[in-house]
Amino acid sequence: YTPLSQAALETLAIIAYKQPVTRAEIEALRGVSVDSSINTLLERGLIEEKGRKDGPGRPILYATTGNFLKYFGLNDLSELPAIEDLTIPGTAVESIMNIDH
Repeated sequence: YTPLSQAALETLAIIAYKQPVTRAEIEALRGVSVDSSINTLLERGLIEEKGRKDGPGRPILYATTGNFLKYFGLNDLSELPAIEDLTIPGTAVESIMNIDH
């Protein structure tokens, strides 16, 4: 595999910390379309569809997979670094801290 793009990594970080999360919720945090990033992450098996959210349009919910854990050398999601340790000024990761899930 080629390395994940910055956009895909930001999208993946949002999904990892906010899952299950919809495309619209991710786009609200990133401020841009995430279609390409989500397609890449689905193709690589790092995220999967986890059902649908109740509400208008019943949007698809996304969550990380076992492959995500393997890719990053984690046993489970509790091993994710604290969100404060991920703050990268000027990126979507910064906005994750400001949204309650």
